Amino acid sequence: MRERLLETADRLFYAEGIHAVGIDRVIVESGVAKSTMYVHFRTKEDLVGEYLRRRSDTTRARVTREVEARAQEPTEERILSVFDVLHEMISEPGFRGCAFANAAAEYPHHAGVQDAIAYDRTWLPALFSRLLGPLPADNDDELVAALVQVYDGANAAAHIDHSKTSARTARKTAELLLAARRPAPNGDKADANTGHRPRAPRQ
Repeated sequence: MRERLLETADRLFYAEGIHAVGIDRVIVESGVAKSTMYVHFRTKEDLVGEYLRRRSDTTRARVTREVEARAQEPTEERILSVFDVLHEMISEPGFRGCAFANAAAEYPHHAGVQDAIAYDRTWLPALFSRLLGPLPADNDDELVAALVQVYDGANAAAHIDHSKTSARTARKTAELLLAARRPAPNGDKADANTGHRPRAPRQ
C-alpha cells in the first residue's frame, strides 16, 4: 500500500506539480483507503518528502549503475558518461526538469521537504569525487562543485529552454574542466577556462 501511494505520488507530483495535486486525488488514483494513507503518511508533506527521497534513490542508482557498467577504473570518460546518462534521462517522454528544483520552488521554507532536497544534493558530488580517483588534486573540491553546477545547468536548460542538446553541451564543458586538471609534461596545469597550457616565457 505504501509503495502504491508513492508510485502514484511520484507520477502526479512530478508531472503536474505538488501544490496542484491534492492528497485526495493521490488516494483515489492509488486505490488506497484514506485511513491507510494516514497510517503511512501523517500529512501530505510527509508524502512529499518520501516521494523526493524515493526519486533521489532511483536516480542515483540508475546513474551509478550505468556509469559503473562503462569501465571499472576511475577515468575521465566515466565522469563524462554521467552527462551521457543525463542526456538519456532528459530525452525521455514526460521530462519536466529537476524534481528537487521544482519542489524547492514550491516549498521554500518547509523543513521536511528541504531535508529531502538536501538528501538528494549529496550523491552527485560524492559520485564525481569517487570517479576522480583515489589521488585527489589540489583543486578537486572546486572541480567537483563545477561539475555539479554544469550538470544542474544542463538539467535546467533542458526544461526551461526546451533544449535537446544541453547535456551534450555540458559534456563538452566538463571535458574542458577535466583537461585543466591534467598536469602538463612540465608539471603545469591547463587554464581552467580555456583548457590551454600556459606558454613558457620568452627568453
